[in-house]
Amino acid sequence: MTAAQSTDAGKQRPRTWPAILLIVLAVIAIIAVIWRVDTVPRTDDAYAYADTIGVSPEVSGKIVTLAVRNNQAVKQGDLLFEIDPRPYQFALQRAQAALAQLDAQIPLTQRTVNAQVFSADAARSAVVRAQTSAKQTGDTLARMEPLIGKGYISADDLDRARTAYRAAQAELAAAQAQARQAEAGVSSVAALVAQRAVLTAEISTAQLNLEYASVRAPFDGRVVELRTSVGQFVSAQKPVFTLIDTRHWYVIANLRENELGNIRPGTRATVYLMSNTRIRFSGSVDSIGFGVDPQDGSGTANGLPSIQRSINWVHVAQRFPVKILVDHPDPEMFRIGTSAVAVLQPERRDNRDNRATANGAPS
Repeated sequence: MTAAQSTDAGKQRPRTWPAILLIVLAVIAIIAVIWRVDTVPRTDDAYAYADTIGVSPEVSGKIVTLAVRNNQAVKQGDLLFEIDPRPYQFALQRAQAALAQLDAQIPLTQRTVNAQVFSADAARSAVVRAQTSAKQTGDTLARMEPLIGKGYISADDLDRARTAYRAAQAELAAAQAQARQAEAGVSSVAALVAQRAVLTAEISTAQLNLEYASVRAPFDGRVVELRTSVGQFVSAQKPVFTLIDTRHWYVIANLRENELGNIRPGTRATVYLMSNTRIRFSGSVDSIGFGVDPQDGSGTANGLPSIQRSINWVHVAQRFPVKILVDHPDPEMFRIGTSAVAVLQPERRDNRDNRATANGAPS
């Protein structure tokens, strides 16, 4: 080897170190990324969310007062809108008048019933008297019939005894018929009392419907999707607009399935909204989704969330929604659907096991 060749080899050998250094740095970077993803899952596939209800009246009618406007914030108990109360006021007055009339009728009917009961008692007493008279005349006839053959009584006396017996039997039959008629005529106020209970229930229903004519906010919220005005006829159980429940705000973070191992309800998280990335909000995991649309062409259960995979021709980890409850949300910043970023701080399983052992719980 000549001196020139040695010099060239010495110049080429150091050039391999930059490449080796780059490879080592890349490996370290990959390891750091994997460790970071495993210990502090982070995703920008997230959005703000709050529960909503469709505000529906309990009764039908025409809107006479609309106390809110679209996107307005309301407090619990605030008047939202009022339905024409006059039909329900009239129904209440009618039921109250019917109850007053019935209350006046019940004492009169009770007096009539008392008279009917007295007549029935008198008729039963008349039956007893007729039975006694019939028995007495029967006994007299039985004593007289053996005496006619011995000449102790005349035929006329026997005929009069038989006539008296037949008359007593007829009087008994008439008294019994009159007693049955009197007992059948005895009425009762029980039906009127039952009718009173029905009217009382109708009054309660009318009062409730009159109360329902004024629709109030069930909780603190914000009115959205308001597309009506005064004069619109609304139907019961049909939503008029949507009310966002602003008492609780959430961030729905779609995390890869291989990032869920150490995440539990209560796991702390930090979130921020893309509308203002400078402000951070703390929160905790409320729940973790247990079902998504697999998107493989097979049938799915109704209502499962559909989360698009980013690369369809490569098998990638499925994402599941993690619901994060924000501790102190800014009501002016949070809007449903606002893009967000979520960073979770899951507790490692070995740390949980160590703490559980220290507390005396089984590991």
